[in-house]
Amino acid sequence: MLMTIKQLQDRAYGNALNHGFHKKNQNLGEMLCLIHSEISEALEADRNGRRANLEAYVSNGKSKEAFLEHVKDSVEDELADAVIRIADLCGYLNIDLQKHIEAKMNYNKDRGYLHGKLY
Repeated sequence: MLMTIKQLQDRAYGNALNHGFHKKNQNLGEMLCLIHSEISEALEADRNGRRANLEAYVSNGKSKEAFLEHVKDSVEDELADAVIRIADLCGYLNIDLQKHIEAKMNYNKDRGYLHGKLY
């Protein structure tokens, strides 16, 4: 299912609300650290050679068991978690992530090679 970034943001935030993640005032630092933790989990998945096998997941009927066997805790799964957490945070803060990504990409297209840095 293809969706816009705004739709992803609304869906991620709505799901978090429905599952009780925003019942209290959220601490921005904590929410940012949770995003960072997903990136760290992606690093560990890579270090362990854990990559998703979407073909096997789909051919096994996209069941919970198939997800656990072929996708869970993979690099791809953890990166998806990071994007979902970012989308949720933007929903919580009422940030139009799609417009900000478009603005940043527009700015980046005219920046120098490696943005003037060594790496």
